[in-house]
Amino acid sequence: MSGDLMRRLDAGAAGFDGALSALLDRLPERDEEVRAIVAGIISEVRRDGDAAVVAQTRRLDRMECADGRVPEIPQAELRAALDRLDPKLRDALITARDRIYDHAEAQALHGFEQEDDHGNRLGMRVTPIDRAGIYVPGGRAAYPSSVLMNAVPARAAGVAEIVMCVPTPDGLRNDTVLAAAALAGVDRVFAIGGAQAVAAMAYGTETVPAVDKIVGPGNAYVAEAKRQVFGRVGIDSVAGPSEVCIIADGSAPVEWMIQDIFAQAEHDEEAQSILICPDAAYLDAITAALPAALEATGRPDIVRTALADRGALIQVADLNRAVAVANVIAPEHLELAVREPEALMADIRHAGAIFVGAHTPEALGDYCAGPNHVLPTSRAARYASPLGTYEFQKRSSIVACSPRGAAKLAPVAAAIADAEGLAAHATSARLRMGK
Repeated sequence: MSGDLMRRLDAGAAGFDGALSALLDRLPERDEEVRAIVAGIISEVRRDGDAAVVAQTRRLDRMECADGRVPEIPQAELRAALDRLDPKLRDALITARDRIYDHAEAQALHGFEQEDDHGNRLGMRVTPIDRAGIYVPGGRAAYPSSVLMNAVPARAAGVAEIVMCVPTPDGLRNDTVLAAAALAGVDRVFAIGGAQAVAAMAYGTETVPAVDKIVGPGNAYVAEAKRQVFGRVGIDSVAGPSEVCIIADGSAPVEWMIQDIFAQAEHDEEAQSILICPDAAYLDAITAALPAALEATGRPDIVRTALADRGALIQVADLNRAVAVANVIAPEHLELAVREPEALMADIRHAGAIFVGAHTPEALGDYCAGPNHVLPTSRAARYASPLGTYEFQKRSSIVACSPRGAAKLAPVAAAIADAEGLAAHATSARLRMGK
């Protein structure tokens, strides 16, 4: 890279496809040691319940649990945390919650019924899951936005009970996270984290109720625990590092693009920031301005590592080629920092969220735009969707046959059952054929 903070790639050069593939080929590997540790913790929690969770909390979070029970944070403490917040921050959280709720309510699934020519009623019934589990990172990190983004859609879906787990190392509880839980309508909050919290929500303990679905981000142990309990409960996804891909045409200020690049890179060393542009001089300007901008950012070491390992500035022949490259990347976040962003929309097939125009940075989507910030990563946007209200809803098919309709369908079902060698199926259908 000749000392540059970000590598430069040319989409027209030989070997570009291989270079891009290598850049994107960073799916989190299943570390066998992590897998084994998590499997052991889950087994202990299934067997010993609260005692296992308490032991892990004492060991990992250096926190004693009164009476040997999993510590629960009462609703009064959530409300007190909300009352203690700086009014400006409290108002910001309320605004974000309301916008997230309005969008979540609008995207809810609804049932339907139809009737065929034979009097059969067919349809779909939509019901919420009974109990949702929300995992929220704790410790050094404090993410009230994760509370809102995970809990508010569950509330909009009509989930009866929302359970949240958040680690509190050394017993330190974050007011902003607790206040967000109060605003989001979380019913029960437990001061536990890690694989043991996921296992507790999946299987239940004497204190923690078993949930039907677990959502929310976490470290490698949390991600592996979600993977291992899937099937016992539903999960949202096993997420990888955060990503942004920016398509630029040189019309937005260089400073804006640099800060949008940094906004992803500052998450952690594995985060990925890619900018695609047909204007070589614009890419040169970004390259030249990066070092000074880096010194002014809040997490320079993390940003530097992320950009060196996973960042890229990609030159393309034109914006059509930029969209084609972005579709290969299938990014979590796609920014269209171009003069006419709507002209590109029809050809974009794979992106977790699309931020339309240079005045729409991904950072607004992280906190308060309305659509969810829990998005598919690691190219999963090719087949997956953002977290939404529909993740907390179930669909049941409805089939109500009239006597005439059953008689009409029975020969069809019987013929197919006979072909499959399932005699009881065929007989069951023929008995409805009537005389």
